[in-house]
Amino acid sequence: MKRIILTLLALISISSILAQTEGRKPISLQEQGVFAVGGVIIKAEGEYNPNNPQKEGQTLHVDHATVQYQIPSNAKKLPLVFWHGFGQTARTWQTTADGREGFQTIFLRKGFSVYLIDQPRRGQGGRGPEESSIPATPNEQYWLGMFRIAKGDEFMPNVQFDKSPETLNQFYRQISPDLGAIDFEVNTNAVSALFDKIGDGILITHSHSGGQGWATAIKNSNIKAIVSYEPGSGFVFPEGEVPDPMESSAGTLEAVPVSKLDFLKLTKIPIIIYYGDFIPETQESFYGTDNWRPRLAMAKLFVKAINKYGGDAKVVHLPKIGIEGNTHFPMSDLNNAEIANLMNGWLNDKGLN
Repeated sequence: MKRIILTLLALISISSILAQTEGRKPISLQEQGVFAVGGVIIKAEGEYNPNNPQKEGQTLHVDHATVQYQIPSNAKKLPLVFWHGFGQTARTWQTTADGREGFQTIFLRKGFSVYLIDQPRRGQGGRGPEESSIPATPNEQYWLGMFRIAKGDEFMPNVQFDKSPETLNQFYRQISPDLGAIDFEVNTNAVSALFDKIGDGILITHSHSGGQGWATAIKNSNIKAIVSYEPGSGFVFPEGEVPDPMESSAGTLEAVPVSKLDFLKLTKIPIIIYYGDFIPETQESFYGTDNWRPRLAMAKLFVKAINKYGGDAKVVHLPKIGIEGNTHFPMSDLNNAEIANLMNGWLNDKGLN
């Protein structure tokens, strides 16, 4: 009986998806593909003997990002480059866990070229220079809490997340392990190399890539704007102006000092930061929600510092503008079309659309 019910639910979900896609115009693509960018080559000492193939003299290509891209016909001038967060891959931006169009397709329909990154040592960019092991520890409910979708078995009230078993199944299966140690320098070098290859563009980050996004923009002037969804760490400040560490039930958040010369580079481009719902104003015991309280507070200080030096930065806390129920994944929540329109409106306001 349980199998029959799950099959019926799956059929209902498929029917719902088909109903949503009826009447949509086909997307015309000029070009699409995938490539690796950045990285280094390691070569073992010695001479390679093809008749006795050992490691001597052989090469290993590592620490590259892998990028999927689609360019629509009559594409807008600036492409969108999407960078995933911790435990995620390009999958973050593709079809949502409940089967709707993700930002990849939504913004293709709006005429943008889209580039989706798998950062080095993750997903399709998975080759690293050192041996590593992947733990098989059950931890999915922990992440459901950290992503502010649920607390234990209880979904957040009025959450913008489909509660069907198959949606949770799909969501859990998009989580991806690190295939080597996370290295910000390696990651930002690879993404900077991407902008060297494609030229000017707009960087969209999520969570763990938020701080890496600032660092990449400092390295590469081809980044003409940053849209950051729920950046979690790596907030940079000029040396001597770094805020004190902030405590939460999930641990301590520390800002990152950079030279004033580097910090001022971030004042030359427009930056917008979005945070979703279920972030408390005062400390509470649940790690999943309280973890984001100091991060939102630090983002506001980061924006204040940028604007102090003549920059153009803004934090948008979605429930404060009447958009409620969003999780740590606004780009794939049930109202992701509304979230995309909000971003598109900002791009238009800044002359980037």
